[in-house]
Amino acid sequence: MKKEALEVLRNRRSIREYSTEKVKEELLDKVLEMGTYAPTGMGSQNPIIVSIEKEELLKKLDTMSARVMGREGLVNPYYGAPVIILVFAKKDSPYPETDSALIGGNIMNAAYAVGLGTCWINRGKQMFESEEGKKLQKDFGIDDTYGCYCTIALGVPKGNHPEAKARKKDYIRKIK
Repeated sequence: MKKEALEVLRNRRSIREYSTEKVKEELLDKVLEMGTYAPTGMGSQNPIIVSIEKEELLKKLDTMSARVMGREGLVNPYYGAPVIILVFAKKDSPYPETDSALIGGNIMNAAYAVGLGTCWINRGKQMFESEEGKKLQKDFGIDDTYGCYCTIALGVPKGNHPEAKARKKDYIRKIK
C-alpha cells in the first residue's frame, strides 16, 4: 500500500491565500505532468492543460471570473495565486467535464504532494463562453471545438495548510 498517496488524499485542502513566492519551474512541470496521467473517457487524452503565469493574463482572468460572479471589480477571485491552470476539453467528447475534473484532481493532489497549494475555481465554462474568453482561447491556440471545464489557482501557500473538517457520519453506505 502506498501510504504517502493516501496521506496526500486525506490532507490536501483548498488554499485561499498565497505567498508572493514564484512557483519553481520544476515543481510546476511535475504537477502539470501528473495532470496528464489522469484517466480520460475511452483513453482519449483530448483535454489541453494551459498554465498561466503572465501577470497581464492573470489580471484578465481575475476580471473575467469576477464578471461571471456578478461582482465586477472584485479583487483576486483567484486569491492572488501566481499561477492559474485551465483545462480545456473537446465539447463533443463523451465526458468533457469529467475528464477535466479528473485532470484537475490529479493536479491538485500532485501540487499538495510537492508542497504547493491549489483551489478549484468553478467559473471556467462561463468565462470562456464570453466573447472575451473566446478570443483569449483563440490566442492560446485552442479552437472553438474546446470548452474550458476546470480552472485552478496554484501557488506557494501563505501559512499552513488548513486541517480537514470531520467527515459526516453517513458519508459512506455499504450495500452487501
